[in-house]
Amino acid sequence: GWNSWNHFACDVSDKLIRETADAMVASGMRDAGYRYVVIDDCWQVARRADGTIVADSVRFPAGIKPLADYVHGRGLRFGIYTDAGTRTCQGRPGTLGHEVQDARTYAAWGVDYVKEDWCNATGLDAPTQYARFRDALARSGRRIVLSICEWGSNQPWEWAPRIGHLWRTTDDIEDTWPSMLGNLDQSAQHAGVAGPGGWNDPDMLEVGNGGMTADEYRAHFSLWAIMAAPLIAGNDLRTMTAETRGILTNTEVIAVDQDSLGRQGMLIWADGPEKQVWAKPLAGGARAVALFNRSDAPAKIPAWFSRTGLRSDSV
Repeated sequence: GWNSWNHFACDVSDKLIRETADAMVASGMRDAGYRYVVIDDCWQVARRADGTIVADSVRFPAGIKPLADYVHGRGLRFGIYTDAGTRTCQGRPGTLGHEVQDARTYAAWGVDYVKEDWCNATGLDAPTQYARFRDALARSGRRIVLSICEWGSNQPWEWAPRIGHLWRTTDDIEDTWPSMLGNLDQSAQHAGVAGPGGWNDPDMLEVGNGGMTADEYRAHFSLWAIMAAPLIAGNDLRTMTAETRGILTNTEVIAVDQDSLGRQGMLIWADGPEKQVWAKPLAGGARAVALFNRSDAPAKIPAWFSRTGLRSDSV
């Protein structure tokens, strides 16, 4: 899918989300498999006297439900953001104490996906709070994906597979090569807990935001696919270049990520800190293999059939 935060931060609006939904269709991203359009923080401003969450009436003058209806009308699914604590990371109303009410509100609006953050949650127990919201969503009358976003700070790989559909294993990503590598290495440690229905999330994609080269973005996208990570674009879809679109809609790489076996790929060989071979088992006994040079200098990287899980007589 797509999430507003990496490129737009708090600068979200009804107009932006509608135009992004249109761009997801026009660019071919929907046809390539992208489905969710997710508003991150800053859409909400207050609560009414009865506790109902209120959207920013300036930025979302028609409210959230008509916007969700528009996104659905484009053949897409609609997502929204909240926080498990008292306030969101940007100081907007959190969901603490309003879990059931918010879940019902989101269901009535037609929300398909909720990202729940972990700011202003001092003293709270993460498994307890996320399970509470999971249960509220389950009773809402609508099937809603739960994205757990507590940055790997409470060892979510130990409990989140029983609670959410995806869980952050890392700090927030930045649009830099070192940040991408750091998130790759953090999330790679927990491959054993991921599988159909629940996924390690090394954070959203930075492809197309301008901080890395095209080759670095290709590596970023390919490695997220090898790790069976959620592919959540975070760029401006309305103005992206043909090169960026080509990376994000590469059907063969997306097929590796979305393979039905649902196994997260792993680092299987390394020569020092820079030359690596990653492999991901695929349905039917195939393997996806990535030769990854982390340095700026050209390098030769050997990949033995036996180490990748392929037969030695394979061509």
